[in-house]
Amino acid sequence: MKFSIDKQDLYTVFKLEEEKLDSTLSPDLKSELVSLQAQGTQNLILNLSTTKYADSSGLSALLTGNRAYAENGGAFILSEITPFVDKLLTISQLNNVLTILATDEAAMDLVLANSPEDGEA
Repeated sequence: MKFSIDKQDLYTVFKLEEEKLDSTLSPDLKSELVSLQAQGTQNLILNLSTTKYADSSGLSALLTGNRAYAENGGAFILSEITPFVDKLLTISQLNNVLTILATDEAAMDLVLANSPEDGEA
């Protein structure tokens, strides 16, 4: 599985660099998302700009990530999703469950706006 990770203080941007999020990749993605959370990543931005196809196992991986971060008071945000993935999330009504933003920057702004450190200096 190809991906890149950009760790910052308040969030980590995980860019999946695969065209298909299907049953061959989903277990690896679940493992990476849960592993990052276990290593202390509080807020994760999952950039799906390269992912042009997803199936039910891919959606399951997204829900696993969402649950792992939500249970620990963090944020799990999808960004830059492609039209097919957006349509799939809408059809499955997961667009009502997952946080989806147009850009990484919008996701970063949301994390920073919800950060307890914001304005406490």
